[in-house]
Amino acid sequence: MEKAFNLLLFFALPALVAAQTANISLGSSLVASKDSSPWLSPSKEFAFGFHPLDDQNLFLLAIWFDKIPGKTIVWYANKGKATPAGSKLELGVDGRFTLTDPQGKEIWPNSVVDKAAYAAMLNTGNFIVADNNSNYIWESFNNPTDTMLPTQTMERGRLLSSRRTENSYDKGRFQLRLLPDGNLVLNPIALPTQKAYDAYYISDTYDAANDKFWATLDVDGVFTQYVHPKSPTNGSSWVQSWTPVWFVPQDICSDMKGDLGGGVCGFNSYCTLQSNGRPACQCLPGFSLLDQDDKLSGCKQDYVQTCNPNAPNQEEFFETKSLSNLVWLTSANYEELQPFNEEDCRDSCISDCNCAVAITYNGSCWKKKLPLSGGKVDISTYGKVFIKIPKANLTSSELPSPKAIVEKDQATAILVISIRAQYLLTCYSWQLLQ
Repeated sequence: MEKAFNLLLFFALPALVAAQTANISLGSSLVASKDSSPWLSPSKEFAFGFHPLDDQNLFLLAIWFDKIPGKTIVWYANKGKATPAGSKLELGVDGRFTLTDPQGKEIWPNSVVDKAAYAAMLNTGNFIVADNNSNYIWESFNNPTDTMLPTQTMERGRLLSSRRTENSYDKGRFQLRLLPDGNLVLNPIALPTQKAYDAYYISDTYDAANDKFWATLDVDGVFTQYVHPKSPTNGSSWVQSWTPVWFVPQDICSDMKGDLGGGVCGFNSYCTLQSNGRPACQCLPGFSLLDQDDKLSGCKQDYVQTCNPNAPNQEEFFETKSLSNLVWLTSANYEELQPFNEEDCRDSCISDCNCAVAITYNGSCWKKKLPLSGGKVDISTYGKVFIKIPKANLTSSELPSPKAIVEKDQATAILVISIRAQYLLTCYSWQLLQ
């Protein structure tokens, strides 16, 4: 049997919950609706069913903590895709376990689950489908999404995927993988593929013991363990929320160093590590988010940077905004100039059509092109950064084209020739009169 990495040991979590079951018999079903009742574990700690999504007539087939306000979701089916009202989850009399849409089309699971004798929502948070010999033929613990629970194990080669955003359960940009060599790693991926970029964390163990726990790969790529008190202690008020007790990496802004991808915050942005260890993403001046609902989506230019090297005065069309303490370690410099002061560095970037950002420090000037990747705030960096942007509301149609400049130069030449010819003709006529 393939060796597994036991996250119970990894987190040193509490002892196993008593193995109690309340079997769900063949012929049982759930229908997605606001009045639908989930299948509960014997302790009523966990629920399996259709979880309504905010302000939508859509539902997520999921497992959640049922006793906690907010009904925190710990597992979800169908790669996080929502299902419409009227969808049906059924443990058929023929032993098949299926999710169908309102038209009766099977949409999950991807592989056939049949020959079932019963199902159960266990006190551990694991939903199982078993055969007549009580062997599990399918279980949620073997199909993790973004969360691990106490007693759950992860086999080598398995992974967790973050959600795209706080409100979207689609696959996000980060993975937690248990590699065949036993290393537990965190890495970004190149959506929509499974291509894994360089790891920004390699595992170690951690000891903890307290009340209710869960661990999740958050949407920002940080793997976090949370604790929630089961009840008030020593007469204190009950804080009804999850509290982070441990997370990795400690500085995701600095630890993601791969050459590929846009870094934590996506292209043309920069990452600031907050006091709680979470990354805050910001766009550069003159840029805005690609997706206003996704702070990690990266940034795009508000105006297309049209540039003509023959324009007589680029400062009529471009300006710079300056920032400090920013670095892009994974974005290559295409030119280095020295000795160069701040003003020379800024002017050189303005007049250079390839330049999007110039960094000046200690008498040197470095130029970078778009897209920029891996940007972060680094207080140990004292240089100044110049961001080159088109002047406000200046569109590409207002910028002079090479053809316009050539035509202007030709018109000037024709005018000069015409004036000179007229002058010569006047002089010649005057001489004839003399």
